[in-house]
Amino acid sequence: MNHLYFGDCLAVLKDLKGQHPQPLIDLIYIDPPFNSKRNYNVLFESMDMKDANAQKQAFADTWSNYEYVDTLNELAELHKDLYDLLTMFHNLKSISDSATAYLTTMAIRIYYMHKLLKDTGSFYLHCDPTMSHYLKLVCDIIFGENNFLNEIVWKRTAAHSSSIKYGPVHDVILYYTKTSNFTWNKLYQPYDEDYLNTFFDEVDENGKKYQRLDLTGAGTTKGESGMPWRNIDVTKKGRHWAYTHKQLEEWDKQNKIHWPKKEDGVPRLKVYPEDKKGVVLQDIWNDIKPLHNLSAERLGYPTQKPEALLERIVKASSNEGDVVADFFCGCGTTIAAAQKLNRQWIGADISHLAVRLIKKRLVETYGKNIEHNLKLYGMPKDVASARELAQNVEGGRIGFQDWAIEVMLNGVVNEKKVADGGYDGYLTFFDNQKKKHFALIETKSGKLTVKNLREFVHVIETQKATVGIFVCFEENLTKEMVKCAKDAGHIKMDGVEYSMDKIQIITIEGLFESKQPQLPGGADNQTFKRSQRKETKGTSYGLFD
Repeated sequence: MNHLYFGDCLAVLKDLKGQHPQPLIDLIYIDPPFNSKRNYNVLFESMDMKDANAQKQAFADTWSNYEYVDTLNELAELHKDLYDLLTMFHNLKSISDSATAYLTTMAIRIYYMHKLLKDTGSFYLHCDPTMSHYLKLVCDIIFGENNFLNEIVWKRTAAHSSSIKYGPVHDVILYYTKTSNFTWNKLYQPYDEDYLNTFFDEVDENGKKYQRLDLTGAGTTKGESGMPWRNIDVTKKGRHWAYTHKQLEEWDKQNKIHWPKKEDGVPRLKVYPEDKKGVVLQDIWNDIKPLHNLSAERLGYPTQKPEALLERIVKASSNEGDVVADFFCGCGTTIAAAQKLNRQWIGADISHLAVRLIKKRLVETYGKNIEHNLKLYGMPKDVASARELAQNVEGGRIGFQDWAIEVMLNGVVNEKKVADGGYDGYLTFFDNQKKKHFALIETKSGKLTVKNLREFVHVIETQKATVGIFVCFEENLTKEMVKCAKDAGHIKMDGVEYSMDKIQIITIEGLFESKQPQLPGGADNQTFKRSQRKETKGTSYGLFD
């Protein structure tokens, strides 16, 4: 069974640790948001409303400067060395609070990942050079410096212009193992032209390049390996035949023996490029094409990585049937690689749209039957679980807002989280002249009065939005609120008044019945709305299974 979680991976990790006292994961790869000091909220829109593939995708960078002290206190009880390191960063004026917040946020998550990793397991941390050196200190403490194996350099782009420094074209992947007894499958790269010209420097009668390898080993021995072959006694040179005489004869019949011109020369083995697997994979990876060259893979996700990158990692550090995990799984490239290579997998992401995108990616690749082997957690499946998300989950109010806006309304969450006096998200739509308009969204999960709605109406007016969408539970809706919404009048665009309300109240119950905002527009816009609504219906699943 494969498991996909919506939510903060820290809660997922703690829950998994509680359910599984014994480690259960063979390979963990993570590509967390870099230390950006901003919330990511990326909207992809198609101006061609007939494009059925137009998607709104958003993901959030959740690091915050005001929460990490609590996490530090938690780490004080879990891992003193880790706490001491992060406290030192906290006290140093030369390191910003945002950097310390990021490292603390990552540290506690990596701590729990280490706990879930089997003794034979491996851990890969994808990061950029601005944080890699700090993160290595964190990982050295958690995994032990002796279990650090590689700093892999991945050339992620062909060129990057910079007027004040060398062009930054690479990311860093830190590779650790849980113990010295770890899964390792040696991988190879094809020979490049320079290597072939340098090391395959002989040419046979057919014009094929080959290299000469020694047929002898150091030291003399008794038995057949120490006996002359073809009257050549290598013991005079302090060596012995490394292969049986039978094998040497067989190679000679195949014309694979290079015979020297000198009488006292020792024959050597002809080895052609196709006889070898290639060059053992090194720690600089510049052979994986950047994603902009792979149009078939691109999903429009800002931090998406090529599947070849993850397939390489999965092949090297796991076997078929093993469990591969990615706790910042984004658009699901790790999951796609694990599924393709017959591994089990666990994925988690804090973005609702990422979770939806992963499910869509899997279904489009493997068909609807894949859902039978996929269990999803964290999205409300009915009104009761939506209420639980709003009231009982840690940080649930914000989680409830994001779910209602992104999943149920296909909207975009406002980056600026405010308690009141603002708006939580928005939709965009187009009139018949293809002019863009905005519908602002406000979500409320608790008790309400008409004052709450009046404040939102004021926001619509000050922001000069075309429509206001107010979301709440049916039980909290009052007659005064319904009247207030009606009193706001109808939608007006370019001097034209429509029959649709400017302020529209939609209940959570209505959303589960596929009720959506009424927005003006031509046939193209309505087609777009229907395609979005069809995708939304039925995507609420499995909260707290």
